[in-house]
Amino acid sequence: MAENRASVYAEGVPCWVDAQLPDVDAGKRFYGELFGWGFEEAYGSSVWARLEGAPVAALAHKTDGRMPTVWTVYFATPDARRTARRIQQAGGQVIMAPLPVDGAGTAVLAADPEGAVFGLWQPDGHPGFGVRHRPGTFAWAQLYARDTEAANTFYGHLFHEALFGPGAEPDFGRAPVGDVFPEVMPPHFLVHFGVEDCEATLGAVSRLGGRVQAGPFTASYGTVAVVTDNQGASFALLQR
Repeated sequence: MAENRASVYAEGVPCWVDAQLPDVDAGKRFYGELFGWGFEEAYGSSVWARLEGAPVAALAHKTDGRMPTVWTVYFATPDARRTARRIQQAGGQVIMAPLPVDGAGTAVLAADPEGAVFGLWQPDGHPGFGVRHRPGTFAWAQLYARDTEAANTFYGHLFHEALFGPGAEPDFGRAPVGDVFPEVMPPHFLVHFGVEDCEATLGAVSRLGGRVQAGPFTASYGTVAVVTDNQGASFALLQR
């Protein structure tokens, strides 16, 4: 079901995604064709991706070649500094301390105790997704972990209400790395975008220079295929 959100997301809800890419223009061509996104200039060298006018993601230029080419999911927080301290107290790491972003909000990059990287977003002018849960927009974040019980403990403590509170409908699952990837793959988050037809979209991914890593396969939350874009950033397609 499509969902439009003009309000701020509750703490612990995935509220934004961005991709760090060597070539933003190539990313615009790939994702613009794949998902029908339009683009506009944002802060620094970043661009906002929009679907029918609503913000759905950002593409940013990777300034350091040693950085991974990757999609990152950001969880909403009302207080980035406080949440960053809680991450450290629970055995995680803060990779990038709270950073104000041009009046849009405050960003943090962190890693859980197994090293899976995720972001925090404390909104100011930019609350996050303008639309989600529809084709071409964010649909799910899956953490592939070595120890799912430990992950449930860490994230359950960090974002209890969003994951386990009354009426919670989380867009965030946890699964063993070996369910989909080789056991040597490090723990990581995988951003999922909704599609109407997974098989047809896989054809478009290949045609645009991306490749298929896994699937399609059936998960508890839908039909999933793991792919990379034409620059090597991994993401997933989700058909429900």
